[in-house]
Amino acid sequence: MLYVGIDLGTSAVKLLLMDGAGKIQKIVSKEYPLYFPNPGWSEQNPEDWYNQSMEGLKELLSDCDKSQVAGIGFGGQMHGLVILDKEDQVIRPAILWNDGRTGEETDYLNEVVGKEKLSAWTANIAFAGFTAPKILWVKKHEPENFAKIEKIMLPKDYLAYRLSGTFCTDVSDASGMLLFDVEHKCWSKEMMEICGVEERQMPEIFESYEAVGTLKPELAQELGLPPEVKIAAGAGDNAAAAVGTGTVGDGACNISLGTSGTIFISSENFGVDEHNALHSFAHADGHYHLMGCMLSAASCNKWWMDEILRTGDYSGEQKDIRMDELGKNPVFFLPYLMGERSPHNDPNVRGTFIGMSMDTTREQMTQAVLEGVIFGLRDSFEVAKSLGIRISRTKICGGGAKSPLWRQMTADILNIKVDIPESEEGPAMGGAMLAAVACGEYSSVEEAAARIVKVVDTVEPVPENAARYEEKYRKFRKIYPAVKELFPM
Repeated sequence: MLYVGIDLGTSAVKLLLMDGAGKIQKIVSKEYPLYFPNPGWSEQNPEDWYNQSMEGLKELLSDCDKSQVAGIGFGGQMHGLVILDKEDQVIRPAILWNDGRTGEETDYLNEVVGKEKLSAWTANIAFAGFTAPKILWVKKHEPENFAKIEKIMLPKDYLAYRLSGTFCTDVSDASGMLLFDVEHKCWSKEMMEICGVEERQMPEIFESYEAVGTLKPELAQELGLPPEVKIAAGAGDNAAAAVGTGTVGDGACNISLGTSGTIFISSENFGVDEHNALHSFAHADGHYHLMGCMLSAASCNKWWMDEILRTGDYSGEQKDIRMDELGKNPVFFLPYLMGERSPHNDPNVRGTFIGMSMDTTREQMTQAVLEGVIFGLRDSFEVAKSLGIRISRTKICGGGAKSPLWRQMTADILNIKVDIPESEEGPAMGGAMLAAVACGEYSSVEEAAARIVKVVDTVEPVPENAARYEEKYRKFRKIYPAVKELFPM
């Protein structure tokens, strides 16, 4: 049988076709616009997601045996607020994960309601990108829109709703709303009351690998698919990427170098770190995970290449950075171009270069950008270590993972082995695997991962580099406390 994975990203939707053995048959990508109506705001039109997904599905399935398509699953950008009225019409553009308008609402939740209460109710504290602060923002600034709300959903769940008619979400994506009791996997009555919403406005909750329904008959006909094609709940992009890299079960780790950057640690048991520096979420495998999330990762490199160096030759800019020079760069870069989440929870901080001199080179600046992202991830890695979690190796995925230099930096700066999966398709692959489990191709997510995911290479840390980076990381950690009071400027 064949399975479709749909990764609803920030800049494009990626669609992947996989057979039952996990072999990728075809990949299609369709872009859509991103809007910045005010500084720090980030929005998209959900109709664009649906239209481009439908176009992508038609192209993806154009030359396959459509009778063999059994299921569709999702990975998707998390935290975005999608609100529908009684006629199922989108009320306003979706407010995205990287939107920073909710500073006041976030402060209210953390300082007035209190971090201890939030953590007890949801296992997390408020971050500007989470969904609950966005609801409070709409309630305060757009009361006419707030009054119209009939359904509250997340981006990928809008696609699931349009395709199946089922108003649903999954436990991993719901975990990032600050409306979900992660430990008990149900909506938090306290948080719904604070946000002024009712449970009838919230989607039905499923495990990520569960089928939520089947493809609508009219869409099955339009796509030429069997009407019994199952729609799986899917997962938030990071949990879906973890499935796609086989990061399931107890103690497995995955690092994603995508638009945002994450370090993802799966666990069979629920747990919360003392300061809530890491997110404590439900995992797509039916268990839990801890996650540190940076708002800007590969997007830092994209900004540096596109906007500053004005070149599309990403690999060319890295070719003169020598492996034996790693850990010797005097230039530092703080990767906080859109503020930061883990572990600082500071939407106001911004990117910073420090340590330049008259002989600083273009290559050193580029190297500093790449190193700064991994140093930022190490901040979350250190929090995990403080909890007694010992990580000796990690998988890696995302666009940045295609860079051999960046992979070596990851191994050296974290001083762990970095395993390279055969497929680096991340959330789309995870979505297809979840669909395969929902259709009974595999009995569990763990079985699917064990059978499908293969490691093709391992990057070992170079001891000399790791020692130098240890010293540099100690300096890096001092920069944010020294400059944070400068922002906002």
